[in-house]
Amino acid sequence: MKDNWSAKLFGVKQTEGYVNTNEEIINIPITLIDRSAYQPRENIDVDKVNELAQSIKTYGLLQPIVLRKAGERYEIVAGERRFLALKKLKKDYVKAIVKEYSDSEMAALAMIENLQRENLNIIEEARGYKKLIDEFNLTQEVLAQRLGKSQSTIANKIRLLNLPEEIKKAISGGYITERHARSLLKLQDEKQQLELLSKIVEKSLNVKQTEEEIEKMLNSTVQDNSKKTEDIKRKKGLKRGVVKDHRIFVNTINKAISAIREAGIEPEVKEENYEDRIEIKISLPKNIS
Repeated sequence: MKDNWSAKLFGVKQTEGYVNTNEEIINIPITLIDRSAYQPRENIDVDKVNELAQSIKTYGLLQPIVLRKAGERYEIVAGERRFLALKKLKKDYVKAIVKEYSDSEMAALAMIENLQRENLNIIEEARGYKKLIDEFNLTQEVLAQRLGKSQSTIANKIRLLNLPEEIKKAISGGYITERHARSLLKLQDEKQQLELLSKIVEKSLNVKQTEEEIEKMLNSTVQDNSKKTEDIKRKKGLKRGVVKDHRIFVNTINKAISAIREAGIEPEVKEENYEDRIEIKISLPKNIS
């Protein structure tokens, strides 16, 4: 590696390229080696592995891989592509240096190696940043300082993790760019995001065209919401108008009194008008002949 900042800032013990010439290089059976659970890279470039395999076949393994003990087996700390290339060449043993690392150190080293070698796609990078923040209890600002990046760069990449899984896969697969994805974040509705994703891929929309489509969607949503609000207000207004007119209820009561009289019963009705209310008292005889 070009510098030793991870040792100073993350407390990770390391040497140039993870390898110290004074450390013992031993042969480890390839069948006993596993991929690290902390490896942020999710997709392996098969072509690059093939190129590396051809180079190793011609010149040999120039740099041993770094492992840590995991029970009776070993986990890769650095050199995953070298390991895959050796497997492709059907090698029985791998030249390696075995070192002791904690889980936290493993997470940091794996992320550092890939970031400096630029092997990660945008989503892998974002997940790696989040993992470092969570693992070491860092703020985005502190992580940015330690990586030599701007805080906005870290924040913008981590925000991409809020997108639906289909969009994250489209980013990782190279179907849309990071700028496309950041634009899609402006849409709050997941259905709209996926709808526009399909349009971007099908019509090969550039970022500017994508922004224009988003503007149309947002304006349409505002208009729909405005119309719904007006409809609600109108209905509430009608309801309030009915409630405010007490004569409707008085007429209803009078109709009920008329129906009682038609049934041959004479109710006693007393109606009193006050400043703030109307009182109507109806009395019915218990004994009806």
